[in-house]
Amino acid sequence: MSQSAVDPTFYRSAADAAAAPPEELAYVAAFDREARRHDAMTVVDVNPDSSTYGQVVGWTDVPGVGDELHHFGWNACSSALKHAGHDRDGLSRRYLLVPGLRSSDVYVLDTVPDPRSPSLVKTISGKSLSTKAGYSRPHTLHCGPDGVFLTCIGGPEGDDDGPGGVALLDHSTFEVLRAWETDPGPQHLHYDAWWHLNANVLVSSEWGSPSMIEDGLVPELLLGGKYGHALHFWDLEQGRHLQRIDLGAQHQMALEVRPSHDPDATWGFLGVVISTEDLSASVWRWFRDGDEWKAEKVISIPAEPADPDLLPPALQPFAAVPPLITDIDLSVDDRFLYVSCWGTGELKEFDVSDPAHPVESGSVRMGGIVGRVPHPAQPDLPLAGGPQMVEVSRDGRRVYFTNSLYGAWDDQFYPDGVGAWMAKLDVGGEGGLAVDQRFFPHGEDFRGLRVHQVRLQGGDASSDSYCYS
Repeated sequence: MSQSAVDPTFYRSAADAAAAPPEELAYVAAFDREARRHDAMTVVDVNPDSSTYGQVVGWTDVPGVGDELHHFGWNACSSALKHAGHDRDGLSRRYLLVPGLRSSDVYVLDTVPDPRSPSLVKTISGKSLSTKAGYSRPHTLHCGPDGVFLTCIGGPEGDDDGPGGVALLDHSTFEVLRAWETDPGPQHLHYDAWWHLNANVLVSSEWGSPSMIEDGLVPELLLGGKYGHALHFWDLEQGRHLQRIDLGAQHQMALEVRPSHDPDATWGFLGVVISTEDLSASVWRWFRDGDEWKAEKVISIPAEPADPDLLPPALQPFAAVPPLITDIDLSVDDRFLYVSCWGTGELKEFDVSDPAHPVESGSVRMGGIVGRVPHPAQPDLPLAGGPQMVEVSRDGRRVYFTNSLYGAWDDQFYPDGVGAWMAKLDVGGEGGLAVDQRFFPHGEDFRGLRVHQVRLQGGDASSDSYCYS
């Protein structure tokens, strides 16, 4: 890439990213659970000096109905500074690639020239994804070597429950190129993937196939240990499976992978939703030991006793609320790990300066299956849902989160509805969390849609790979 064309939001290192100007906008995916209205990309003002701070200031409907917008990401990131395939003049962090988890269509939104009004410039059809890559139900994407990596939880059309995997998209045209894997190994269920760039290793995780998730959690499958419970390690350049680590069938739903932002490090964290032994949730650390990858549980969060009358039917026999770790996020400086406990309505902060021995350093409660803890800005408004998708600013001083998990699962654990809300926390210099009482978009601010993932203008803790220490 020519020096004159370098996007200023491509950062050589995590330290450079932290020192860059703060975000002014947040992009938030919103969906209609009833599949009657269009899902949308909403734009929220996160500049505290703005007169519209904390308000929805932009809105772009997508053309489909029933897409269930879920995870999404940028077309390019800081890895463009180093890796082959990124050396095209003008490549920039400009486009949002936004998959529909139910429809399998992927919408490409241009945030230029008006970042508050993204415009639809391309639709990648689910049929194209199926025909060219053999996958469906796109979930998570990252810009990486050779193209945009798009994890998919389903197989081809007509065989949704076939093995999931990673589709590779062209960096510039966004055309589906092929399946990324050359040797898929034993992985069948899929969820998330990210990498250790300088070690040439990709790490992937497991949730469930479409039939296992789209109508809610299936208790028989959960108790039978049928949801994902393994980590996988791959040769990033060759697309070749290297190693599988089974966490144990009791540790159900191995979701978010968050590798260290230091490109020379070979460790990261994985969030696990629930243990069938005691309803606890956990965070695991993976690390390389010689030529072998290993994983160990480093955080365990217990279930909380509760009056069965206050619980949804699925939990009443247990008389307890499981934490349900549904997202984790690691600050860009690798100092703090944020853990969403969607069931209990808690967002936990852990100091992971020593990644093998996390120490809890902060906690905030909002929502929750039983607690329904309100936001301090509106103490008389009980909240449903809980901290779910969490995003951390590049400088680590702000944490944003939304409250919806996945439509059918929302309905199962919060049968009276989850509504829609978003919150922001301020992080102290040595950790600790304080709720920003000025920031609380909710309810009709999102026109009745539910909100899920957040992306921050200029990049954030869960969307950038850095090439230099």
